[in-house]
This record gives sequence, C-alpha cells and structure tokens, in this order.
Amino acid sequence: MKILETNRLILRLQTTDDAAFILELMNDPSWLRFIGDRGVRTLDDARDYILNGPVRMYEQFGFCLYLVERKEDHAKIGICGLVKRDSLKDVDIGFAFLPKYWSKGYAYEAASAVMSYGKDILGLTRIVAITSQDNKASESLLEKVGFQFEKLIQLADDPEELKLLIFDKTENPIKKQQ
Repeated sequence: MKILETNRLILRLQTTDDAAFILELMNDPSWLRFIGDRGVRTLDDARDYILNGPVRMYEQFGFCLYLVERKEDHAKIGICGLVKRDSLKDVDIGFAFLPKYWSKGYAYEAASAVMSYGKDILGLTRIVAITSQDNKASESLLEKVGFQFEKLIQLADDPEELKLLIFDKTENPIKKQQ
C-alpha cells in the first residue's frame, strides 16, 4: 500500500515479498556499523522482521518504516519512516539506504516527505531522531531536514550513547539549502 509519493520516490508499506531486499539492507556493512546487528540472516528472519517490526508498528500506531522505491524503475533503494520505540518517549524518524543510492538526494527527499506526513497528516507535534555519534552523514541529513542536536542519550537496549536530535519548527530547511 502506497503511503507517500514524491517527485522520484514511492514510500509504501513493507510486505514479506520485500524479504530479500530487507535481508540485503540489514546485512550491509553500513547498517551493521551505524544501526546494529539485528540477527537477520535468512529470508525467514527478514520476513519475521517485516511482520513483527514495520507491519506490527503500522497496525499499532499508523506509521512505520516504509519501503522506498524509485518511481522510474521500482528499484527498492531503502527504508524511511517513523518509529515508536519502547525506550524512547517521542516518535523518531529513521532511514537507511543501500550505499549505491547514497549522495543522490533520495534520503533527503524521503525524509522531508516523512516529516511533512508526520506533522501535517498524523498531527505529531514532536519528532526526534537518534544517530550514533560517528554517523556524520545521517546527522548532516537530519540537520538539512531541520533537526538540531539536543543531547546525548542512552537507550535501555543499547550500550552506546547516541545523539538525540529534535526537529526545530522555526528552521526552514528549504531556505537553509539556498
């Protein structure tokens, strides 16, 4: 089911048919380094992740990490969406793309659409983001979308201290770009 559409992208609900892509994405070295090993090693693991993660979250909250496809060829390029973690008070934005699709503006396009959707359609008043301290690319993208560093935090299920960024409604990311 399509949730969002931009000039170049479609963001839709993940299905078990996406298991091969999710398996590839979650075992990419950049995922393992910056997001962490989720133990997804087989197609069955990937299907279980989809059903117990994004599908369940969508059923519970009305949002999740959406699969991002290019319109031109329906290539599956990444995931982007909103997450409600047990160990974090606020809803946060999350994204991950295969490295061959980095530096093409896809993550910015998807994240901008997700932020608009969260605020304008879902009515969320506070959206945050978390990132590892050494993930400069994600932090830069988040700042471009309008987030600002607030503080370091430690989630209950993670030994690493993470950067917590908050969306600053007073910033206009479009003006920042110009």
